[in-house]
Amino acid sequence: MHALRTPDERFADLPDFPFQPNYVEVAAGDGDGTRLRVHYLDEGPRDGEVVLLLHGEPSWSFLYRSLIPILVAAGKRCVAPDLIGFGRSDKPTETADYTYARHVEWMREALFDHLDLSAITLVCQDWGGLIGLRLLAEHEERFARIVVANTGLPTGDTALTDAFAAWQKFSQTAPQFPVGAIVAGGCRTPLPPEVIAGYDAPFPDESYKAGARIFPTLVPTSPDDPAAPANRQAWERLSRLRIPVVTAFSDEDKITAGGYRVFQDKVPGAAGQAHTTIVGGGHFLQEDRGPQLATVVLDFIAATPDSTGGSAK
Repeated sequence: MHALRTPDERFADLPDFPFQPNYVEVAAGDGDGTRLRVHYLDEGPRDGEVVLLLHGEPSWSFLYRSLIPILVAAGKRCVAPDLIGFGRSDKPTETADYTYARHVEWMREALFDHLDLSAITLVCQDWGGLIGLRLLAEHEERFARIVVANTGLPTGDTALTDAFAAWQKFSQTAPQFPVGAIVAGGCRTPLPPEVIAGYDAPFPDESYKAGARIFPTLVPTSPDDPAAPANRQAWERLSRLRIPVVTAFSDEDKITAGGYRVFQDKVPGAAGQAHTTIVGGGHFLQEDRGPQLATVVLDFIAATPDSTGGSAK
């Protein structure tokens, strides 16, 4: 496996992003002993409650820059990794190097084997949910509570939205993949040019975008998808899970519209929680309504102080 590493100077002077980089290495899983570098932010007191902020496609930890100061001011430890293929993390150059299972394993090794995170409050959006909810289902002892925002855990057994189908087609047919413009298009508020440039920063040219390009096709959209069995198994576990779960979906996200219902209906830990709709938010609600989402997270933590997780028997 061959991977590219974005030059550090691409990340200089990003707006509202004073955070220091941190790195761990994980096994690539290619059978050749290749190691890949995973970047993560780690802000706030090391003994604070852990809030794990997982981004999706095609963003990176830059997405959480407005939430982190609010959470840290409340005494939380914020860990925000960049998925392999994104941000400051290494970027394998072949689309075949990326699979759903590898993404889950790369994050598992980074977050659990290296950082040994526990009692986690997971905040997940887009692919952050597809990966984070798998980690939750397979390692529930690591988690205390979950904030589910504009995401899902598809098994391919039900059709996804027309908006997602159009996005999937675009990702494979567009001659150029303008990451910053894509993120801007998923927001309801206009992004300044310097913020759009911040989303473009990890990708000096198209050769760095194999992961970003292929990600939409890795979402299970048919029952025989390679990831479908593992996601079905994850849902079996989630349907018994009593860890508190709150949904915070946007009112203007066509990609995941209505996706909160399955969590509220199927996950026991969602019963009686203060679910909310983020008004005025698009798909990237962290950009549109970041401080509001941070308040949802803090209120949820305060309302569930004794959460220790566990499954129904």
